[in-house]
Amino acid sequence: MRVTWTIAGVALAAAACSTNKQPDATAEGNSAAAVPATSTTTTTTPAAGGGAATSDADRATDGAGVPSGYVGRTDREGVAISGAKYAAAKDGKWEITTGPAHIVYAAKDSARGSYTASATFEQLEAPAHPEAYGIFIGGRNLDQPTQQYTYFVVRGGGEYLIKVRDGAGTRTVSDWKASDAVPKADAAGKATYRVAAQVGADSVRFLVNDKAVTSVAKASVPTDGIAGVRVNHNLHVLVTPLTVKK
Repeated sequence: MRVTWTIAGVALAAAACSTNKQPDATAEGNSAAAVPATSTTTTTTPAAGGGAATSDADRATDGAGVPSGYVGRTDREGVAISGAKYAAAKDGKWEITTGPAHIVYAAKDSARGSYTASATFEQLEAPAHPEAYGIFIGGRNLDQPTQQYTYFVVRGGGEYLIKVRDGAGTRTVSDWKASDAVPKADAAGKATYRVAAQVGADSVRFLVNDKAVTSVAKASVPTDGIAGVRVNHNLHVLVTPLTVKK
C-alpha cells in the first residue's frame, strides 16, 4: 500500500524552494545542479539529450517536492520543485511523477576514490517523447555557477548518454548510443534499468542491469563528490533510491 510523505517531510522539501539565478540555456533535462537543504533553486541546461528538446509543457501534478532528507532542483528558472510528485512505495521505493525535470540528492551520498553508485528505475508508462533518467556522480560546487558533475542516463528506446556538467555548459563523453545492455521498453512502455557507475583506480565503468555499456578514463570525468538521481520531465517511474558502496 502506498503512502504519501509526512507533513514534516513535505514541509522540509517545500521550504527548499527559493530561487537562485543562474545562466539560462536550452533545457533538455539531462543535467541540473543540487543545492543546500535550505534553498532549492531552478536552473536550465544546455541541449543534452534527455529526449527531444522539451517544447511540451511540464505536466501538472499534485506533488509537494522531494522526500524529507533530500534536496531537489529543477532545470528551468522559476519552476518550483513542488511540481514533482514523490510518493513512498513498497520496499522503500519512490514513485515519481513529473512535472519538471530535476535532480535529487542527499549529502550522505558522497564518495571519493573507488566506489559504486547505483539506482534502479522502473518506467511505468511510455512518455509522450523519449525522456531520460539515471544518476550523477562527482558533484562539486552544486549550489554555485561553477557546478560540476558527471551524469549517466538511459531512455526507453534502449540508449544511454554520458555527459559532464561544467558550469553553464556540458561536455559530451558518450553521445546517445544503443546498447544490448539497455533494454527497450515493452509495448506498454514498461522497462527496468539498474543504472550504475563503478569508479575504480584508473577508470569508470558504466553499467545497466549489471552489464557494462562503456568505460572511460577516471581522469576524464569528475568522480569525487556527491552522487544523486536524475529524472526528466513528464515521466512516471518507480525508483529504488541511489546507494553508494565504497
